[in-house]
Amino acid sequence: MDIASERLIVDAIGAAWPDDAVQAEEGHGHAGASGWTWVVDPLDGTRNYISRTGPWSVCIALYHQDRARMAVVHEPVAGETFSAVDGGGALLNGEPLAVTGGPSLERALVGVSFQPNPATKARAGRVIRELLPLVGDIRRVPAALNLVYQAAGRLDGGLALDTNLWDIAAGALVAREAGVVLGGHGPDFSTELTIGAAPLLWPALSEQVRATA
Repeated sequence: MDIASERLIVDAIGAAWPDDAVQAEEGHGHAGASGWTWVVDPLDGTRNYISRTGPWSVCIALYHQDRARMAVVHEPVAGETFSAVDGGGALLNGEPLAVTGGPSLERALVGVSFQPNPATKARAGRVIRELLPLVGDIRRVPAALNLVYQAAGRLDGGLALDTNLWDIAAGALVAREAGVVLGGHGPDFSTELTIGAAPLLWPALSEQVRATA
């Protein structure tokens, strides 16, 4: 299903915008000459999809040079489409999204996302061991949904470890446009570490995660 989904998306992009580049998880990407790049995750949350134990989504982001300009995260089972335009705000099924200040750390619901390889699971275990006693609770969710759920106020903050660009590109733009504060070990988030939080939660959550991740 990953491969079939990606082929549908990449073929459609190629037919409409043949000069654009595509970066896609399952290897169907190609170079381009226009300066625009589509970043595609055809199925984020594959294990959830296979086991039917949690949410999954289809994620597409459009970059111009090195900046995300548009993004969509579609969750088919829930019938929800999160979208954003750079500088134009974020939407859920066409309705605007905007985060509030957020709770204190001890009341926060925090999403956690990580790649399921041994090294990253060990790293995630260390972070969760230190973080869980300090927050209200933790949920493990796929990286893109972690970010858009923050945009929708369902999670107060979150972190993602050792992702790929296609895992976080679309969700990060939606979160940013909704007012979620994003960062990593520095002021910019990265595939190695992405932290997101509502504005008032950001100082405490980012400090704690940076100290252990």
